[in-house]
Amino acid sequence: MNRLDSVSNEKIKMAVKIASSSKARKETGLFFLEGLRLCRDSALTGTQIRYAFITDKAYERFTSDAELIFSKANEAFLISQAVADKLSLTQTSQGFFCLCAKEPSLSVSSVDFGGKYIALENIQDPANLGAICRTAEALGIKGAILYGCCDRYSPKSQRAAMGSLLRLPVFDSADLCKDIEFLKKKGMSVYATSPDSSCEKITGVSMDGGVVCVIGNEGNGVSEDVFSLCRKLTIPMQGNAESLNASMAAAITMWEMMR
Repeated sequence: MNRLDSVSNEKIKMAVKIASSSKARKETGLFFLEGLRLCRDSALTGTQIRYAFITDKAYERFTSDAELIFSKANEAFLISQAVADKLSLTQTSQGFFCLCAKEPSLSVSSVDFGGKYIALENIQDPANLGAICRTAEALGIKGAILYGCCDRYSPKSQRAAMGSLLRLPVFDSADLCKDIEFLKKKGMSVYATSPDSSCEKITGVSMDGGVVCVIGNEGNGVSEDVFSLCRKLTIPMQGNAESLNASMAAAITMWEMMR
């Protein structure tokens, strides 16, 4: 392994830029991970680790994990605390950092037509995106279909997902309406959620066979064009709240899908 002690090293500058810029992630095809768990998950899931950076202290404390990560990296570096401070996006860094290659984009045409999927339309909060995908993996959802969403490779999305975005199949949609029509032709049932109490109660719907449920934007919900193609469901609510947070609505919806 090599050593990096300078905060002005070009690889460190590149890592900082990729961590902070969606444009840089698109241009390089790389994304940034911080923390023992995420870096270890990247090694265990087969994610291509281009560069791994670990502090001396972290290496000494978590030697077996550090050696696993280093063994999977194209290039591995022990770094000084000053470099770790430059890289870190958290207040208490664990001293583990990786630059990884993005996975090839998956097409909606390759979904399992008998499986259960969550579709996310225009989700803009990376914490919501990550949390939804974490819940999806936990509940056994087969994958997430993303249309117009925030960058799933952002550090905030990856941190909120706690490794799930490294494991859960993610399908990119360029045209959600077109993809919904395709999936319906393949025999899948497609639903969309709404706070409108006039819609069918989700608790009374049987979701057998292949199913896709659409969760919409945090402020505006599912778009009218998409909504018109779906069977419309609502989560029964009491009290005065007008709607649920997107990640909470998705969690309840996925629970009902798998119940």
